[in-house]
Amino acid sequence: MSERRDVVLLGSTGSIGTQAIDVVQRNPDRFQVVGLAAGGGNLELLADQAVLLQVPVVALGDAERLAAFTVLLEERAGADHGIEVLSGPDAAARLAARPCDVVLNGITGAIGLAPTLAALGAGHTLALANKESLIIGGELVTSAAAPGQIVPVDSEHSALAQALRGGTAEEVKRLVVTASGGPFRGRTRAEMATVTPDQALKHPTWDMGPMVTTNSATLVNKGLEVIEAHLLFGIPFDRIDVVVHPQSIVHSMVEFTDGSTLAQCSPPDMRLPIALGLSWPDRVPEAIPGLDWTRASTWEFFPLDDEAFPGVRLARLAGERAGTYPAVYNAANEECVWAFHAGKIGFNQILDVVEAVLGDHSEQGELTIEAVLAADAWARRRAHERMANLG
Repeated sequence: MSERRDVVLLGSTGSIGTQAIDVVQRNPDRFQVVGLAAGGGNLELLADQAVLLQVPVVALGDAERLAAFTVLLEERAGADHGIEVLSGPDAAARLAARPCDVVLNGITGAIGLAPTLAALGAGHTLALANKESLIIGGELVTSAAAPGQIVPVDSEHSALAQALRGGTAEEVKRLVVTASGGPFRGRTRAEMATVTPDQALKHPTWDMGPMVTTNSATLVNKGLEVIEAHLLFGIPFDRIDVVVHPQSIVHSMVEFTDGSTLAQCSPPDMRLPIALGLSWPDRVPEAIPGLDWTRASTWEFFPLDDEAFPGVRLARLAGERAGTYPAVYNAANEECVWAFHAGKIGFNQILDVVEAVLGDHSEQGELTIEAVLAADAWARRRAHERMANLG
């Protein structure tokens, strides 16, 4: 077994972060948390985590909540608790550059880009659950990373990374990314016209936050994952397929040139890819209970319905155009998802607006962080303009 790894957790109060803490607590001989970062939406949980894990430093994204957080720390650990608190929009990036072995980026959304680049720049292993930072950053991120420095935490990309161990790069024919199909699998576009936010949040398999869960309902998450797979593994888009697999047992597959396909299978539990991301390339024994092979089961696979769920098609378009197009795709979608949950647009209109915003966009100049952030901001504004004009 390798030496214990010092871990920084970004997005510690979210779904990925809380499950990562569970993995760490069950493996104290393997991992030690040396820093936590969160936006500030759940100060009490963040304070509890900081005291429980005895971390030396916490990064708080919302500087306006610093005073309230300080009070909570003092209530739990006394005035001399000794925990350093960084605050402000750059706090997570500053923390990601601090000394450690692994940075787990579990932040949701485009705000994860700066911490991703900071972790890579500092030479840390990046366990990446924040797919958006890779997708919108594109070659900015891939060029900043040394070979093997980025370890995927998404269950699908973790599965692909594991299956890719079974052959050389030249032997890979295609990647097959599986999708649960979400709560609306099998419905037509017309049948989804009146679905509600509550219905969109009833994912049949995974327990995730509202953005990721809604993206699973629209299959935008699968579109993002296709772009991510292309960037992580260097496979062209025409050799990356999506197949619907409702049981969420086969997390993805790699087909090789001789006709063989290797699939990674496990119960749908994010603690497995999280543990593997923190310990890569080593496995963590008993990370989760394995599959019960003594029980009969059936695994199903269905083709993707591109008409009802155009998110993957639009993602391929954005990914092939590259540059800032993936950032526009992601940003427009995020704004539309929040508008849907606010009751301002319908479910199908999420991707109607995303497609319109992609059509409005034109690439300008060299790809830089500033260009990515500018495109992100433009897409958000343009999405609201498009939503205001919906009939």
